[in-house]
Amino acid sequence: MSVLDPRLQVKLEALEERSKELSALLAEPGATSDMGRYRARARSYSDLTPVIEKFAAYRKKAADLEGAREMLAEAEDAEMRSMATEEIRDLEAGLTMLAAELRVALLPTDPNDEKNVVLEIRAGTGGDEASLFAAELFRMYSRFAETQGWKVRTTDVSESSVGGTKEVIALIEGDRVYSRLKYESGVHRVQRVPETETQGRVHTSAVTVA
Repeated sequence: MSVLDPRLQVKLEALEERSKELSALLAEPGATSDMGRYRARARSYSDLTPVIEKFAAYRKKAADLEGAREMLAEAEDAEMRSMATEEIRDLEAGLTMLAAELRVALLPTDPNDEKNVVLEIRAGTGGDEASLFAAELFRMYSRFAETQGWKVRTTDVSESSVGGTKEVIALIEGDRVYSRLKYESGVHRVQRVPETETQGRVHTSAVTVA
């Protein structure tokens, strides 16, 4: 069974061949003699790898599905047929999900995806609690950047009297930073009981990320 459009399947197979070709080129003796070309090939190979791995998972699941259907056809008792039917249902769902992910992976990329970003976080409504939330958000983004191997350089920061952050501006540099953070801009809200709240009332605080 294949839920992928045949044209997409052909495109994925071509990308798979290109990935193998790049892998061989990167492993050649003297591959680093031209570092500019080497880096370009390494980047292309890195970009292709997640798609190729997902395509391999798709084909394995498709093969597993065929095997489960054969098992159902050969099953001689109700218990085996029930097990095979359940497995087929799960495999079909997984195959459909992988096909959808592959379609998304093949969409044209944003030309800005390779760029660094200037992250701006500002406390909005909510007073001191909003500044605490802004500080938490900045720590969260900083920790995420660290896990990605990115560099974070704070260029401006304004702190509140309670140890929060009224405003912080930071430059984040690294591999495909914009591609990972471009959907983070906007208003972020949190509803919770602040530490300074003595009557247990829930407050709503807002922070803008740009």
